[in-house]
Amino acid sequence: MKTSDLHCWIVVNGYLQHDKFSSLALFIQASAERKNIKATLIRNSDLIPVVEKGVPLLKGKVGKLPDFVLFMDKDIHLARHLEMLGLPVFNSSNAIDICDSKAKTHQALAGHGIPMPKTIFPPFTYDGIERGNMDVFKQIGSELGFPLIVKESYGSFGEQVYLLQTEEELLMTIRQLGHKPFIIQEFIRHSKGRDIRVNVVGDQVVAAMQRHSEHDFRANMTAGGKAEPYTPTKEEAKLAIRCAKLLGASFAGVDLLFGEDGPLLCEVNSNSHLLNIYECTGINIADSMFDYMLNNLGKGSTKDEKTSRLADL
Repeated sequence: MKTSDLHCWIVVNGYLQHDKFSSLALFIQASAERKNIKATLIRNSDLIPVVEKGVPLLKGKVGKLPDFVLFMDKDIHLARHLEMLGLPVFNSSNAIDICDSKAKTHQALAGHGIPMPKTIFPPFTYDGIERGNMDVFKQIGSELGFPLIVKESYGSFGEQVYLLQTEEELLMTIRQLGHKPFIIQEFIRHSKGRDIRVNVVGDQVVAAMQRHSEHDFRANMTAGGKAEPYTPTKEEAKLAIRCAKLLGASFAGVDLLFGEDGPLLCEVNSNSHLLNIYECTGINIADSMFDYMLNNLGKGSTKDEKTSRLADL
């Protein structure tokens, strides 16, 4: 099949109205079209996953199903449903699910020799049920020492990350978070205000940048950080590629910290913001992503089989 015969959906969130997300979607669509792929932007809010009589169907503003899907959202149930329909989905729903949760990411990488900050998984509580006894968090504070980091499991752009200096700040933050999932980590002083974003596609590092901030412990550009092109060391590149592979991510933005004895895994982003690294390095990651997807097609159902399971609302 020629690439000109291929049709791709680029799935985005229908409720994110910020310009940077719209610009990213158009940026990716333009990359597909340069590969002679017909690319359609699809809002997750336009699709209705349905199980009817035990059979997965897709209703809504659908039309014909595509040959493959680039899933640039975190609607895990929709991504998994598209896979159930036989569509090749990049990244997979499982990879997106694990990468979206900082807790799941660190546990999935545990036991594989991946260097990372010391990480503690606090006890769960239910919505509306306060943690009355805070002794375990006092113990965690003693275990890690201060300052320490609290990260909500779900968050982007460096937000929902807190540098806490005292036990009092820790307990206050825990109470404010309520039942939200989070992790607690040691603070890597050697990497304060600086990190590395390594963009991995398949088994290769395509681009990297170093981010730094003079005013914030976070280096994220949304938090005021600056970026410059960066050439990863062999150790850094190997770590980034291995993390993405272990998590099953076809492509990812892997964030590394500067540890005193070498790089440390910070987090893995299955849907990294490609415009920032393009503006920094001039490298279009989307081009490499489509090359990767084109080389991995042919594993799903045929177009006729997929269309037979389509139902319009």
